Amino acid sequence: MMKRYLVIIVALFPIMLQAQRNSQWRGENRDGIYNETGLLRSWAANGPQLLWRYEGLGDGWTSVAIANEKVYVTGLDNDNLNLFVFDLSGRLLNRKQVGKDLSGNQYHGARSTVCVNDGKLYIYNAIGHLFCLDEATLNVVWTKDLFREFDGRNVMWGVTESPLIVGDKIFMTPGGRRNNMVALNKNTGALIWSSPGEGTTSSYCSPLYISGYSVPIIVTNTMQHIIAINADTGDKLWSLPQRSQNPSRNIHPNIPIYSNGMIFSTTGYRGGSMMLRLTNGGRSVEQVWQNDVDNQIGGAVKVGNYVYTTGHNNRGFFCIDWNTGAIKYRERNFTPSAIVSADGMLFVYGENGYMYLINANPDRFEQLSRFRITLGTAQHWAHPVIHNGVMYIRHGNALMAYRVKN
Repeated sequence: MMKRYLVIIVALFPIMLQAQRNSQWRGENRDGIYNETGLLRSWAANGPQLLWRYEGLGDGWTSVAIANEKVYVTGLDNDNLNLFVFDLSGRLLNRKQVGKDLSGNQYHGARSTVCVNDGKLYIYNAIGHLFCLDEATLNVVWTKDLFREFDGRNVMWGVTESPLIVGDKIFMTPGGRRNNMVALNKNTGALIWSSPGEGTTSSYCSPLYISGYSVPIIVTNTMQHIIAINADTGDKLWSLPQRSQNPSRNIHPNIPIYSNGMIFSTTGYRGGSMMLRLTNGGRSVEQVWQNDVDNQIGGAVKVGNYVYTTGHNNRGFFCIDWNTGAIKYRERNFTPSAIVSADGMLFVYGENGYMYLINANPDRFEQLSRFRITLGTAQHWAHPVIHNGVMYIRHGNALMAYRVKN
């Protein structure tokens, strides 16, 4: 009988892991890497096969989250934040208004990507309201006004943080002077801990979790610093100044990248990029290198021992040596872009409306294909998502699904 129970437990273990797995901003590990193989290495001139499209999302730049054969994305209609649920064939299953959102801003649109975790959806809006919805019914389980409850403060263009969940904790950055970052119980919304951090506002950044050290670490950028918080206690472990050369534009929306004891961080407005090394079991940090590659909002990816990203003021497509910061090459006049990676290739969505397929080649710039995104509205800022051989592109009110695998 004991052996029978053991077999059942072992058989169910992968299912339990799947239930706990996050579908979230920039992939399962928040590093922009999608574990796909066998993808097409070239596209037709007008792009890969368009499987389906939906026009009518409203304004926004949020990426899709995909879980349990469903696609989740948000959009803004006037000041109403709407959640859209599709099946993988593009059929609209549900549409639900999730409160009000920021209106009257120069850049009008939904900002924060849905996090799907353990049967619930977590949605954050640009005015500091965090919603927890039941995944099956879309009923609201709990909601928090983070600005009101934790003396939070908004930022110029509206907060864009995408929720981070680890275990039973959800980590958010209200940006208050006393409650700079908080950990909440993901099931109830109850406060677990609050950290004063550096007491400055958030900076459009989403936090990253780092394990394997003597303390569990949450890393994020606030307005003038990159900071690390003990994920268990809320104690500040370390902070380091990170500023752009335009004091009114201390905008650091790019999630840091972690690998093998090192943390890469990049910011726009000539803020540049830097590499940090964790020391003392993660309780302190030292700077390894710094350069002038300044990605504003499109992020970066690490493939092998190299970082691939694009510049903002310092225009171009860059390949950077992870260990030294040396620029291996620069393709000049390349537009600022959002970048993710899969199957050794880079999927690069430019502000100019072109979708590029680039080989992750550290020796030379190697563009494999490109095509123009003709559907949708406003800015080309949403980050691509690759899932089961399909590339999802969101451009304002349009969502498109392209087959990128034979």
